[in-house]
Amino acid sequence: MQIEDEIKQKQFINEYIKLDVNIMFTASYLGNFKSDILKPYNISWQQFNILRILKGQEPKPASIKSLTDRMVDRTSNASRLVDKLYRKELVDRCINDKDRRRADVVITKKGKLLLQECSKELEQKLTEKISALSLDEVRMANSLLNKMRN
Repeated sequence: MQIEDEIKQKQFINEYIKLDVNIMFTASYLGNFKSDILKPYNISWQQFNILRILKGQEPKPASIKSLTDRMVDRTSNASRLVDKLYRKELVDRCINDKDRRRADVVITKKGKLLLQECSKELEQKLTEKISALSLDEVRMANSLLNKMRN
């Protein structure tokens, strides 16, 4: 479906504005799609992102600041997200030996198991969703989005 039909707008000021709206709409669409997949696992997309970051740098712990710097959605409150994950026993926190003001965060075994389970489903469903594009089109889209941010 065309973006004009999705948001019930006849035309845009120019193609650049149309692209901006289309990217924002698609990002929101995919965010909602991922949230629906993760809902049965009782975690948000942002919490999933933190678990994935922690798993990727294991066994090295991460600070809240490093999590914030690496998150896809940098407007998220990483400290609050870590607190929620800690209450669910998906991450562990400890005071950094060198800087007592800093907490180090690591993923727990329970967190790894949950991440493994929901990653498989998320990857499969996202691949199905995006498979309307050929592999060459996916590579081109990635290249164009990277170019736009630089």
